[in-house]
Amino acid sequence: MFTKILIANRGEIACRVIKTARRMGVRTVAVYSEADANARHVRMADEAVCIGPAAARESYLVGERILDAARRTGAQAVHPGYGFLSENDRFADACAAAGIVFIGPPADAIRSMGSKSAAKAIMSAAGVPVTPGYHGDDQDPAVLQQQADAIGYPVLIKAAAGGGGKGMRLVECSQDFSAALASCQREAISSFASDKVLIEKYLSRSRHIEFQVFADTQGNCVYLFERDCSVQRRHQKVLEEAPAPGMTAARRAAMGQAAVDAARAVGYVGAGTVEFIASDTFAHDGAFYFMEMNTRLQVEHPVTEMITGQDLVEWQLRVASGEPLPLRQDQLDIRGHALEARIYAENPEQDFLPSTGRLVHLSPPAQSLNVRVDTGIEEGDEITPYYDPMIAKLIVWDVDRDAALARMWQALADYRIVGVNTNVDFLSRLVVCPAFANADLDTGLIERSRDFLFPAHSEPPKNVFFIAAVAGLLRDQAAALARASHSGDPWSPWSSHDGWRLNIQARRTLTYRTGDTLHEVIVAYEADGWRLTLGNESVLARGRFLDSGRFAGQLAVELDDRRLVASVVAVTERQEQKRHVFLNGTNYVIQRDDPLHLVEAGGTHGGGLTAPMPGKVVALLAVVGQRVDKGTPLLILEAMKMEHTITAPKNGTVKAFCYAAGEQVVDGAELVDFAAEK
Repeated sequence: MFTKILIANRGEIACRVIKTARRMGVRTVAVYSEADANARHVRMADEAVCIGPAAARESYLVGERILDAARRTGAQAVHPGYGFLSENDRFADACAAAGIVFIGPPADAIRSMGSKSAAKAIMSAAGVPVTPGYHGDDQDPAVLQQQADAIGYPVLIKAAAGGGGKGMRLVECSQDFSAALASCQREAISSFASDKVLIEKYLSRSRHIEFQVFADTQGNCVYLFERDCSVQRRHQKVLEEAPAPGMTAARRAAMGQAAVDAARAVGYVGAGTVEFIASDTFAHDGAFYFMEMNTRLQVEHPVTEMITGQDLVEWQLRVASGEPLPLRQDQLDIRGHALEARIYAENPEQDFLPSTGRLVHLSPPAQSLNVRVDTGIEEGDEITPYYDPMIAKLIVWDVDRDAALARMWQALADYRIVGVNTNVDFLSRLVVCPAFANADLDTGLIERSRDFLFPAHSEPPKNVFFIAAVAGLLRDQAAALARASHSGDPWSPWSSHDGWRLNIQARRTLTYRTGDTLHEVIVAYEADGWRLTLGNESVLARGRFLDSGRFAGQLAVELDDRRLVASVVAVTERQEQKRHVFLNGTNYVIQRDDPLHLVEAGGTHGGGLTAPMPGKVVALLAVVGQRVDKGTPLLILEAMKMEHTITAPKNGTVKAFCYAAGEQVVDGAELVDFAAEK
């Protein structure tokens, strides 16, 4: 076994590998960019080496710097994690040439599977069923268009060297093919340094089912069962589970054997995932097709660990050091059901646009044998535009799927994040969505369940404002007592905050805002609490903060005869005093209006369109002076390796572009001088 390994990655997966290595007595070396100097994986490792600036192409993607760090620290092996260099055959070759073990498959296996088109040919020859499509070398746009027309729409354009949903476009009709191809190729170049694509028939109702495989250097190969990854947005996984609902023993054996055949066909060693797409007839005839093989550990590997009781990172280290697989196929079995939700800094209501900022409050659910949180981020850390915006992976296990769903909902209800937009509330709706709860799964589940998953905006219930008011009153009391204790007369009535008045009842008004709507909570001080009135509803309120040490701002509130437990986190964002009220699994965000410090609410300034996040302008899609209709694409902004199209908010005219293609922009920068029609 190795005594020291270097982890050529960052964030959650780096922390994950360090945890297992430490348990096994293996020392670890972290590498980090300048942006990650204070990151959690750097603090966890035994040693750490800076490898360059924030941009991944100048740090985490520079193999020479990583190998130099390994040589300088005496690391015997490199664990690539996932993403970055994990599926880079040249880096695997370079490790071998340097006498450093690459904890992954042989470079030839990576090469074979790294090209989706070459992989399809290998799988077809091995007898593994493949999806109908074009996987040829002729990349002339006209030829690709002809092939797509011949296959029949809808089709998927996919980066041949791609993965993680990047460099992928769904095309519904022939007229849209050219623009989709150009966009796909730009994203592929940015993410994978290759614009080669393949085209496949898109199955409108399909499931994404993948099998975890493992092989050693002695010729043994097993599958550790399947994961269902059908729930996706932008072709990227959102929620995964194991085992796959509705999977029979016979189908599992057939697909598992196909996965093992795929691994053997390329001389595989280590951890890998064979991904299949199953048709909508899968429940009846078990039809499935090879999609691709990921030659690395997958993001969703924890659900496999939860149902098998195995540590897959330990398996990786043992196999890479020359040991045989820890178990045979007949020694592996499935226990219970596991789910993994990816907690992202993003805004689901705005097409899952990534969000950046500082995590001013971060409180995950308590971990146990049933609940696991894998993360590389802590409170106070920044979500930057340089890397993937995943905050954590929330994994739950229970005896069956229904129990696991209930446990996942509760764990999400206990997840409290302030500082960036997140998908936590969206995931809470997803796990109780009828289609998902009833295992009516396919890759279009989110889109066909939009009405449930994206409900129309509604005002928060009145209890939210009452709870925010009680939290504010309690904090005012505490602050007054603290000031009094440090004054010359701690018992002076002028230092109290109990609302005492001579011969009259003290009143005050607390004003909150949601959008353009004002909500005035009238507070009347009474002997046994506060009489709170909002509109036509009035309640007697009492409350106290709970010293649980688990959630900041957690309090118990009594509203008449009803007792509620909630958390209220107060933050100031862009001069706005916001209150995040966490109640019954939902994060309600309201603004506290201080009449002495009103801030004008505004959106874009000067008729311009602003950048929703830091990024780079990659294409201008209109010309100065052009009249456009509402929704017309104006420019494409690249951020976090994804393209985001900025469209006209109304009918109007493009007066000027503020940036040229290739220029970097900051969050909130004006992009287009746009004159809207009256």
